[in-house]
Amino acid sequence: MSAEAPTLAIGLDLGTSSLKAVAIDDSGRCVARARADYPTEQPEIGAAEQNPGHWLAACATAVRALARATNPRSWRAIGLSAMLPTLVNLDLSGAPVGPAVTWMDARAEAEGQRILARTDPEVSYARTGQRFDGRYLLAMHLRRVDRGLPTDAITCGAKDFLFATLTGELLTDPSTAAGYGAYDLHTREWDDDMLAAAAVQSVPAVVSSDTTRPLRADVAGRWGCAAGIPVTVGAADSVLGAYGLGVRGPGDVAYIAGTSNVILGWAPTPTIDPQGRYLVTPLAGDGFGLEMDLLATGSALEWLAGLLSVDGPAAVAELAASGSLDDAPLVLPYLSPGEQGALWNPDLVGAIEGLTLRTTPADLARGLTAGIVLESRRCTEVLAEATGSCGPLALSGSGAASTTFRRDLADATGRTVVFDPHERDHSAVGAATFAGLAALAWSPHVDRPIHRAEVIEPDPSRAERWAERFARHDDSVRSLAARVATNHPAEQKR
Repeated sequence: MSAEAPTLAIGLDLGTSSLKAVAIDDSGRCVARARADYPTEQPEIGAAEQNPGHWLAACATAVRALARATNPRSWRAIGLSAMLPTLVNLDLSGAPVGPAVTWMDARAEAEGQRILARTDPEVSYARTGQRFDGRYLLAMHLRRVDRGLPTDAITCGAKDFLFATLTGELLTDPSTAAGYGAYDLHTREWDDDMLAAAAVQSVPAVVSSDTTRPLRADVAGRWGCAAGIPVTVGAADSVLGAYGLGVRGPGDVAYIAGTSNVILGWAPTPTIDPQGRYLVTPLAGDGFGLEMDLLATGSALEWLAGLLSVDGPAAVAELAASGSLDDAPLVLPYLSPGEQGALWNPDLVGAIEGLTLRTTPADLARGLTAGIVLESRRCTEVLAEATGSCGPLALSGSGAASTTFRRDLADATGRTVVFDPHERDHSAVGAATFAGLAALAWSPHVDRPIHRAEVIEPDPSRAERWAERFARHDDSVRSLAARVATNHPAEQKR
C-alpha cells in the first residue's frame, strides 16, 4: 500500500429491508457506499420473518461493491449496526434454526404477558429501562419454544449473528442486550429470572461496544482485505444512527424517520422515568439514550398512498406540501395499532376527525403528517423535561425528505432542525466512525462534514397555531384512550 493510500473504516448496517455499507476516512468523509436488499416473509397474519442467509448474501454483495470502489487493503476496521429487536436462534454449531423473527413481528404478545406475569412491570422497567412486551427477543424465543424449538437453542440478535459470522465468536453489546428485555442497566448483567421465565438457556456474553475481534481469514480472503482486521462489536441501529448524527452530549436529540420514527435524546446516566414514557438504552461510548418510537409512521404513509392511489410516501409528502394545515383534518396516526412514543398505549388505534365534503387528498395527507409531527412534539417535550436541556433535532431518514415535514417539525416543537440531504445511512456511518474510534484511535470528534446541512429555525409566528392544534390533538387522544379503556378494560396495561 502506498503512503498516500487512505486509512478506511467500514460500516455495515443490517437494516429492516437492506444492508447498507459505507467506507469512511479518518476525516469522517464517506468515500464509498453500497446497499443490497432482502425480502421479509409473512407466512401468517402478524408474521415478519427473514432468512439470515439472505443477510449474508446481501453483506457479500455490498462489500464487493465497496471493494470495487476502494482498495480493500486500505480497510483497517469494521463496525457493525443492526435492527433491533430481531431474533435469531442458533444450534450448537452456530447455524441458524429457522428464519429470523424481526422487530415488526407481532405474534408473541401473549408470551410477553406470560413472562411479564413472573415479575413486577415497574421493577422490570426500573432494572432494564424497557417496557417489556411481545416484541422483545425473550417473548419471541418463548413462542418458538412453545412450538418445538430445541431447549438448547442459543438466543441472539441480528447483529450478534453477523458478528459471530465475521469473527467466529458470539458476543453482544449493551444496547443490543437491552432488546432482549433482560439486561440490567445497573448491574450490567443478564436478569436470570427473566431469562428463566422465557425458557432461555444460552445468550451471548455482554461486552462493551468498542470490543474488537479479528476478521476471520476465510472471510477476509473472500473480501480481498487483510486477515485479522479488527471487527468492532458495535451497537443497535438507533444507537449508532444517533452517533452518526453527532448525538453525544447534553441536549442532543436524534430523530430518525423511517418505517418507524425513532426519537432519542442523550443522558449521562440511566434516567428512569416515573411515568415510563421512554425506553433507556446504553449508548456506544458514554451516556444513555432516552428513546421513544412512533410505530409504523412510514407504514401509515404507505397506507395513505394506497388509499389515495399515489406512488408511495414521497407522493403523500408532495400532496401534504400542497395541503392547508388549517383545512387538514385531525389525524391520530396510530395505525400499527398502538403507540410506543411518550404515550406507550398499545391499544390506541388510528382515527380521523374533522372530515368534510371539502376535504381534499392534499388536506388528508397534511393531516397525517401533522399528526406525526404532533406526536413528535410530545416526545421532544418529554426529553426536555427529563434532561433539562433543549438542543437541536438532528434529523435523518427517508421519512425526513419532505421540506414541509421539516418545517412543520421545527415550528411545532420550537426546536432547531438540522438535516443533511446528502446522507441517509447514518447508522452505517456511525458504525464506521465508532469502529475508527475504537480500533484505530481516531479522534472522538471525527464527524462527517456538515457544511451542506440544512438548518431550519422555528418560526415564532406559527407557535400559537401549532399549540392550538396540539391541544385539539391531545383532547382527541384522551377521548380515544377513554373509549378504548371502556371497551377493553382487561387489556389496559397502564
